[in-house]
Amino acid sequence: MIDTPADTRENPTGNVIRAVLPPTADTLPPSDPPTPPKRRESRLRALDGLRLVAALMVAAYHYGGRDGDVTKAWGSSPKHQFPTMHLLFSYGCLGVQVFFVISGFVICMSGWGRPLRSFFASRASRLLPAYWAALLLVTAVFALPMVAYKAAAPSDLLVNLTMMQMPLGVDRVLGVCWTLWAEIRFYALFALCIVLPGANRRRVIMFCACWTLAAVITQGAKSPLLDIIVMPEYAPYFIGGVGLYLVHRDRKDVYAWGIVAVSWLIGQHYAVASLWHSPNTTAFSNRSAWGIILVVTFGYVAVAAIALGWLHWANWRWLTVAGALTYPFYLVHEHLGWVAIKAYHQTLGIPSYATVILTVVTMLVLAWLLNRFVENRLTPVLRSALSNPPSTRR
Repeated sequence: MIDTPADTRENPTGNVIRAVLPPTADTLPPSDPPTPPKRRESRLRALDGLRLVAALMVAAYHYGGRDGDVTKAWGSSPKHQFPTMHLLFSYGCLGVQVFFVISGFVICMSGWGRPLRSFFASRASRLLPAYWAALLLVTAVFALPMVAYKAAAPSDLLVNLTMMQMPLGVDRVLGVCWTLWAEIRFYALFALCIVLPGANRRRVIMFCACWTLAAVITQGAKSPLLDIIVMPEYAPYFIGGVGLYLVHRDRKDVYAWGIVAVSWLIGQHYAVASLWHSPNTTAFSNRSAWGIILVVTFGYVAVAAIALGWLHWANWRWLTVAGALTYPFYLVHEHLGWVAIKAYHQTLGIPSYATVILTVVTMLVLAWLLNRFVENRLTPVLRSALSNPPSTRR
């Protein structure tokens, strides 16, 4: 116990009163070193911009880089609408791989140090409001008599609300929702292996190493069950993003760089294996293997540049808005984009390239409306409801 200066006086009864005076600088004990503040992640606005770039890549693919239902919107194959650019647009499907790398980075960043309940509430409140609104909107538009696309059956729509339509074999209302099924499985693996026991560098490294090994074994074993759980064709991109977050925390982390390198090597293999084919005059497009590798590499390098802080200068506020619009834009752009393309191109006679630009702008405006009137209102409510434990009644 530290003694402090005291003023000793005697009261009228003879008792001694010790008045403790405030301590002086000379009498204070040596102070402990200040506790370093808890690491806080500033918003990486360049990452928001990269999200929008990936979404626009996918939109370019859906509007002009493939055949299928979009030909009804154009009145002919996009190959005829874009004789040269359709080849470039066909690489846009790799925006999904870029999304997965971004997701690995973001989920590791947001899940680090967060309890399981909070992690679940954050993910559910982020995904569900805009997703539900997009389902209802697309279903309503496709039910209109002037729209020449099949409307969803009531039972299928109800199942789609759960996001479990893929494993249940139910028709998808949103064409892009297959990527959400991959995201959900990644969230589940990350929550079980990292968030629940508590995130730390060693555990994350082991998670990445074990998942990579499991994915390779699953590919060789050809087990449908393991394929669903481990998803070897998408795992490298998520793992690469997680590794890049470790790089963001410590750019000298050799293990983190090793995770990124191995993930890139395996990821480019899966991308080439699924998207490259021998040149064929009847094919819609003939992607080159080097072109595919280049786009996959772009995803890793872009996230790495953000992780290393090379893009801190890209700190414009509009990038935050772009990031907020990306998810609702991604949900509605494909199917409702077909409706917009037909209206602009066939009904109004607007040229092909101008139609693409107008359609993208229209979908961005719709995404803004969904963000403002659906996400901004429902996301906080849902997050609060899921974050707070139920009150116990006695």
